Amino acid sequence: MNTPLAERMRPKVLEDYINQKHLVGDNGPIKMMLEHDMIASMIFWGPPGTGKTTLAQLISELTDRPFYTLSAINSGVKEVREVIEKAKSQNLFSGNKNPILFIDEIHRFNKSQQDSLLGAVEKGLVTLIGATTENPSFEVVPALLSRAQVYVLKHLDKTDLIDLINRAVKEDVILSKLTIDIQETDALLRYSGGDARKLLNGLELVINSFSFSEKIIINNEVVHERIQQNLAAYDKSGEQHYDIISAFIKSIRGSDPNGAVYWLARMIEGGEDLKFIARRLLISASEDIGNANPTAMILANNTFQAVSVVGYPESRILLSQCAIYLANSPKSNATYMAIGKAQQIVKQTGDLPVPLSLRNAPTKLMKELDYGKEYKYSHDFPGNFVEQEFLPDDLIGSVFYEPGDNKREFQDKQSLSQKWKGKYGY
Repeated sequence: MNTPLAERMRPKVLEDYINQKHLVGDNGPIKMMLEHDMIASMIFWGPPGTGKTTLAQLISELTDRPFYTLSAINSGVKEVREVIEKAKSQNLFSGNKNPILFIDEIHRFNKSQQDSLLGAVEKGLVTLIGATTENPSFEVVPALLSRAQVYVLKHLDKTDLIDLINRAVKEDVILSKLTIDIQETDALLRYSGGDARKLLNGLELVINSFSFSEKIIINNEVVHERIQQNLAAYDKSGEQHYDIISAFIKSIRGSDPNGAVYWLARMIEGGEDLKFIARRLLISASEDIGNANPTAMILANNTFQAVSVVGYPESRILLSQCAIYLANSPKSNATYMAIGKAQQIVKQTGDLPVPLSLRNAPTKLMKELDYGKEYKYSHDFPGNFVEQEFLPDDLIGSVFYEPGDNKREFQDKQSLSQKWKGKYGY
């Protein structure tokens, strides 16, 4: 049997579908759709290996609908129209329920490709189910997004993954006939990165490295040795996606332009979505550099816009310039830490009242209640500054922003110290 283990282990009933109880558990929106046989177009957003394709196939099987699938990587407008025509003729011929059109990596479709779906989705010729690892708000055109429900699929946890290993060993048509002793699972889980498909691929690769006539003992040492020997086969579907982008961003954060451009080349040669890379550069420019060099954000944003219109291969030069610039920039995470601290305080203290002096006073009644009465308009004072309180009473003196140790933010610190006279510890 040549069918991979991950394919053999795809659940056939909803009860075997692991995790995602917020979608398929009691009162979950997808379970409710299935119970009423009313399937809306939807987009599944989540990390690799969380069951997006599997859930789409289950919906098709459980509602007895034809299932068409396209990959946005190797399909275009022509293939979309061909599938829609098939669905149209099938509906006219048999009167069956409208088919499900599943599009994997839908975020890789450009605007014209996505627009080609609109008519069929709007008329109900097909029920669209898209799968994406990217935020659909960025990558799916508003007209299509408005016609589909977006459901977020969560990472699988350790318990889910271990249960999947045990089920595979006990229930799989091939593995259940072997003598397999799972002694340790940490290495398998680490290599999987929480991806169920990758986990089963790794398990199968390790098991296939044994003679089936012997007892198969799986522990961390064995997994590490066998997967290292066959890493190319293990990761042949490009599932190092998140590890490589992590190495790329950490190289920039660590001020190593050589590391940054190497990992950039790895992504480009691997066919990574160039806008995905540009978007991560934009985040890094704010998170890791911030006000230590505000120009970094401008360059990163311009790079994203340029990549969107230039395309490959020239975009590789733009990305390289930006990555090297960010790596060479002074670093500060002060603004990243500031918003994190502020959000934590908000969670702890709730909706504290806005001081009266800062409240808006558009009506006579509000003015009579002293809304905005003691507010001082900064521009009426020398240097466009006057000391007054901007935090709720319970948080007076709280410090969220602590300038980083760099030339640009040192100037901020001096200015704040002069204005606030040590109030915030500057």
